[in-house]
Amino acid sequence: MLIREYHESDLDALRAMHTAQGFDYPLPDLSNPLFVTKLVLGDDAGKVSGAALLRLTAEAYLLLDPKLGTPRDRWQRLLTLHAATHRDAWQRGLEDIHAWLPPPIAAKFGKRLARLGWLRDDAWTPYCKRLGPEAPG
Repeated sequence: MLIREYHESDLDALRAMHTAQGFDYPLPDLSNPLFVTKLVLGDDAGKVSGAALLRLTAEAYLLLDPKLGTPRDRWQRLLTLHAATHRDAWQRGLEDIHAWLPPPIAAKFGKRLARLGWLRDDAWTPYCKRLGPEAPG
């Protein structure tokens, strides 16, 4: 088995694998520069049998002084930050932003995020891989 960088000539094989897996989402546009890792698994004859694709996304953190001003003032500060962050992320080419809410604020603050157009995505089960210098076992 050989690992190598993706080439446009691999697209048909990856498209066929994606279709065969039967997932209900389109094959992403692999020419998108947000795909920073595109590794293909193949054999000595060049037959492609898999790929690992990593697309950049963003994790949101919000820091607001909870003691400064009224709840309405804090909401206005959040709205100002929200709009500026949306513009900045879009101009940088990002397509999505994710937020993981701590349990104590998830219900109440989640409703506020929903009012701003955020979606609670329980359709997919998230997993996280913490990276370090050691090779996976």
